[in-house]
Amino acid sequence: MKKLPIGIQTFSEIIQEGYYYVDKTEFAYKLLTKGKYYFLSRPRRFGKSLFLDTLAEIFLGHKELFKGLYIYDKYDFKPHPVIRISFGSGDYSLDESQTINEIKYILEDNLETLGLECKDLNDFKDCFRQLIKEAYLKHSQRVVILIDEYDKPILDNITNKDMAKRARNILKNFYSVIKDSDRYIRFVFITGVSKFSKLNLFSGLNNLEDITLNEEFAEICGYTHDDLLTVFKDRIEGIDLELVKRWYNGYNYFGKPLYNPFDILLFLSNNGTFRNYWWQTGNPSFLIELLKEDDYYIPELEYSEVTEEILNAFDVDYIDLRALLWQTGYLTFDKRIADNLGGYTYTLRVPNTEVRISLNQLLIDYLTNQRQQKARYRLDMFNYLNRNDINGFVELFKKIFASIPYTNYVNNVISNYEGYYSSVVFVYLMALGYDVIPEDITNRGRIDLAVKTEDKILIVEFKVDAKEQPIKQIKERRYYEKYLNENKEIYLIGMVFDSKERNISQWEVERVDG
Repeated sequence: MKKLPIGIQTFSEIIQEGYYYVDKTEFAYKLLTKGKYYFLSRPRRFGKSLFLDTLAEIFLGHKELFKGLYIYDKYDFKPHPVIRISFGSGDYSLDESQTINEIKYILEDNLETLGLECKDLNDFKDCFRQLIKEAYLKHSQRVVILIDEYDKPILDNITNKDMAKRARNILKNFYSVIKDSDRYIRFVFITGVSKFSKLNLFSGLNNLEDITLNEEFAEICGYTHDDLLTVFKDRIEGIDLELVKRWYNGYNYFGKPLYNPFDILLFLSNNGTFRNYWWQTGNPSFLIELLKEDDYYIPELEYSEVTEEILNAFDVDYIDLRALLWQTGYLTFDKRIADNLGGYTYTLRVPNTEVRISLNQLLIDYLTNQRQQKARYRLDMFNYLNRNDINGFVELFKKIFASIPYTNYVNNVISNYEGYYSSVVFVYLMALGYDVIPEDITNRGRIDLAVKTEDKILIVEFKVDAKEQPIKQIKERRYYEKYLNENKEIYLIGMVFDSKERNISQWEVERVDG
């Protein structure tokens, strides 16, 4: 049984030490033979750094490492000088000197590797220019530039616009050297988490091809389910693979659905134990800070639509929360719809159970400040639904709303609206891993919230300060008919909230028979 390459981003080590490896060299071959300047955005821990190191080994001419892989007998492996740039390590949130110092260190390291010098390291732009030109002259081969985590100095400051702009301007100045050095360059590949506007960050690289949503390169990073069945065949015996799919699969770049490799490797290393492996490696505190800046209705974040214009215009001055959640891996594409103008509109969704549970636990903290009680409430909620005690389920929500601190209502923009109460119900149910559909469309109107468990469906309507029970609307419009053919128990729930008491004042529950 081979070793699992957990945290290993060095291609030569994986090959020479006999680790599992999912062959991505077909994608490398396509890139090397089709173009020159490329950009790829993927979430953290998705395999970007390993792919860049694979490209480096190809361009360094280390053909022996690729024996048995797709590219081995198809490429000439002519050696080229390779410049590697990575901002993956370190925290750049204190001041801009951290970014400048990191650039100097990167240049120094490349100068040493290539046996070169520059006149003045403090003039990092000119030093970068010299590095490219001198590497070309010394080796009589055009230069390869591989940039990893190009955007981290900006992302580390995403909630501090002034610092983010300064980081962006430093990087823009640095990256501008690439365009001016085109005659010396064989290949450029840039990766990062976010997809910042080319206009503001890569203004000179108009020929930079963005393959982020190119179907031909959909599986360039990440594992497919086929990879799990073949490469890791000896590791998956006795594992419920359908459950693995629900927990970790689902990232969509319009090819096969993908797993984050970090999840799968740790899942297999821990003998098939289901945990939130990827989520625990990052802290999306930016999400809470950005939520505070605007009136976001939480359920609409997952099922929202974004245009190509929104995705391509993303920048420090214009941070669309939906685009950022997609780029960072908390949302993925559900589908895309072509418009009549040659563009697309994209519908977003949470990729899998791991992210659904973790993301909504974070949102519970934001909406309710119930960090200590939420685990108990979630367990109680699960037990009430499991034994079909729907009245107990609603009573529990009365307890939840009663324990929300007063300051949460005062400080929360949406606390005066129906959206706040339905958002609290939504995130608690999502944190249980259920399929929760806000504004569920029927042929007679929209259901406020539809909840699908393994054996039952809840159809929920909310009202604020209403005299009439909302369950009447469900029955009159026969919302439940949509789900009659699913052979599950259907419960209708109407909740009325009192804005002064900040709690459920009335509720009614009915079961649908037949």
